[in-house]
Amino acid sequence: MILRQILRLSSLFHSAVSTHVRRNIGLSAIVFNKTKELDPVQKLFLDKIREYNTKSKQVGGPVDAGPDFQKDMNESLARLQRAYGEGDLTKFPEFKFE
Repeated sequence: MILRQILRLSSLFHSAVSTHVRRNIGLSAIVFNKTKELDPVQKLFLDKIREYNTKSKQVGGPVDAGPDFQKDMNESLARLQRAYGEGDLTKFPEFKFE
């Protein structure tokens, strides 16, 4: 009886560990890939992300967003404030548990 439970727990532990390892193989492949030269498509993708990040920091918001985007965003914020009350809807709410 005890032997069955030990074997069952052993198989559960084995399956959990193998699932965890399989899920993290993709992450470890990325980590090991940093030492090698990137694929040209990956390099282009990373360059574009970095370029967007610097532009976003300079502009202080979405890049290449015209006046239509700002108008739509203001209308959406006004609608949400009417529905859910006042407050700054662009910030994540702060929760206080007592």
